[in-house]
Amino acid sequence: MARALTLPVRSDKFSMNWEVTETLFSEQSEFQHIEIVETTCFGRALLLDGHIQFTQLDEAAYHESLVQVPMHSLSQPKRALVVGGGDGGVVRELARHAHMEHIDMVEIDPMVIDACSKHLPTLNAGAFEDPRVHVHVTDAFPFVAEAAGDQYDLIVLDSTDVYEEEEGEISEMLFTESFYRDCQRVLAPGGLVVTQADNLLFCPYSLVEIRAAFGAVFSHGGAYWGLVPSFGGFSGFCWASMGAEVLPHMPESQLNLRYLSPLTWDLGQGRLPFAVEFANRAI
Repeated sequence: MARALTLPVRSDKFSMNWEVTETLFSEQSEFQHIEIVETTCFGRALLLDGHIQFTQLDEAAYHESLVQVPMHSLSQPKRALVVGGGDGGVVRELARHAHMEHIDMVEIDPMVIDACSKHLPTLNAGAFEDPRVHVHVTDAFPFVAEAAGDQYDLIVLDSTDVYEEEEGEISEMLFTESFYRDCQRVLAPGGLVVTQADNLLFCPYSLVEIRAAFGAVFSHGGAYWGLVPSFGGFSGFCWASMGAEVLPHMPESQLNLRYLSPLTWDLGQGRLPFAVEFANRAI
């Protein structure tokens, strides 16, 4: 029997109502509550502690924006590090590039990997079986701190948001200057770091804080956005480097991309025309 599910997009101030036709998975792990549901409008969706992580309908917009924008801006990157991303969407996008030689994914919660592999196998599309992909079930903070320097051409931070009304989230340490300094040390010359940066319309202060922390560590940086309806519309992304730049226009791609095109790439590199008036409003 179908049921209504109210999900927060921004705390208790903005929520979304979904019709859920089936709960496929619902368990409490050591770190968080994990739920995978079948919905009428969005298809299957992953929720962590009641917060939307992705849906089948629009996950390509998120994952392609997060991964393919920096990948297409680099020249033949060979090694990548993924922080978080236990659903497999990021490693799927990375593994589509034949020139990639080594991909490390660091995920703290093995239940996310197992649940998504079983109930959302199209998200990783077999990438976890790719011999280039190496999955490390551990805390990313010490993993990166102890890693050898100058080894990753691309670092993708696919960690969960830090929510205003909550404390002690497992991703909180991953949005700090200290962690970014470790990322800078393991980033190869000419490489890029990219992170998701929350919703640019309803919480632009998240991007402001990330850019400030990046700016204390890296010499170059910028931001872009993608249209992800299940996230409330405008999903932000922030990049940083010691010299490399995200391209302002989309280069020719050999991939069959579902969301990114010259139009969506160019739109995403521009400033949201109406977001400036909200920039100082903390919701």
